[in-house]
Amino acid sequence: MSKTKSQISFETNGPWFLNKVWILLFIWFLTGCNEPNDTEPSVNFLKIYDDVRFNASYIPIDIIQTNDEGYLILSGTRLESSDFIGVYVVKIDKDGNFVNHITFPETVVHPVANWLLLGDNYYFFAMNATNLSVELYGVSQGGNLLDPVTVNLTYPLHASVDGNNFLLLSFDNNNKSSVLSVVSADGSIQNSRGFTIGPGDDIEEPIIDHFTRTGRQYPFLTGRSGDGFYYFNGFYNYTFSLVYTDLNADDPNGVVQGQREEGGFSALLPLSSNTYSASRFNFGDNYTLPMTTISSTGISSITDLGGNPSLEWIPDAGVDIERSTIGNIEVIVFASTTKNSQIMLSIYAANDGTWLGTDYLGYSTPYRLISMSPTFDNGLALLGATAVAGRFERICMFKLSEENLVRIMGN
Repeated sequence: MSKTKSQISFETNGPWFLNKVWILLFIWFLTGCNEPNDTEPSVNFLKIYDDVRFNASYIPIDIIQTNDEGYLILSGTRLESSDFIGVYVVKIDKDGNFVNHITFPETVVHPVANWLLLGDNYYFFAMNATNLSVELYGVSQGGNLLDPVTVNLTYPLHASVDGNNFLLLSFDNNNKSSVLSVVSADGSIQNSRGFTIGPGDDIEEPIIDHFTRTGRQYPFLTGRSGDGFYYFNGFYNYTFSLVYTDLNADDPNGVVQGQREEGGFSALLPLSSNTYSASRFNFGDNYTLPMTTISSTGISSITDLGGNPSLEWIPDAGVDIERSTIGNIEVIVFASTTKNSQIMLSIYAANDGTWLGTDYLGYSTPYRLISMSPTFDNGLALLGATAVAGRFERICMFKLSEENLVRIMGN
């Protein structure tokens, strides 16, 4: 069922979590940085967005900076009317203060990472709770909602920008296949190909558990390799694998096989040609690969890639990798969650993968990384999840200045 514009609107007040904001400043914001503006809120801050309704539950998805230097936060919330999570979009200013939020009806569920900047608009994919169809939602730079469009696919898993289109991974429950599609902003499908997950319920079950959030949240990914192939990180032939395709053949051009549903890539950043920064998980263990070569043709195994053990990360950790410029140096930043419930940043040189520094965000309160986005001032915005009073799920945001990141590299 398509939504009309009148059913979804911005609100500047309401009974939800942004009625109350906790602001915390860290000691590391106040030490090691001699610039006087380092303590200004827009340069460095941590904010936890609380709710007077303690039984409310919020699930952060992604963050992106807007042209006015503020941010859009894509998040979900638990619904009593559905097994899927609902959708909330929050607008905050450059200092992390609440501006407004968008209310979506409960028929709009399962918001999918990532925020997608195409032209002057910000998009994300979600799902219709009634017929399970994919729907595309957009927000203009001015904060106006665009008319949503329906895409003739089901069960969205991940999306990225591909030139003037979107690259969308979805699940076809009828044919038991992972489907990679090129989708335009008007919802039309330019190209699409399905790849079998294998018959039976063994692999379908963890996919459905992913949608209902009753099981592991898998790191589904989409993108383009440096040599031009499309790729998706998802289930193929009974295994969570990295699959390369030109979308012109029924069989993949290449597959990096994982370990059934217990091992695969947790994050992937193409650098050039067949060179990537990546991380992988394997039966609870985590490995970082700041610079590695991955073949986009033939069959290979992810365990052959090795990597550096990430012993501090939680088992099967969620990971984000971003390329940025810090202090005029091109770097790769890895972010994840430690066993001590801190967010860990590790910075590597983009030219050769040399380690440059590591730091930890958070203390006392538990924090978990969700996503990371470079900011216009060469800093970083990190979206996280936390727990108020140890049990109420809330959204948090860290903003780090370039000066702080330079300090990390100097450690």
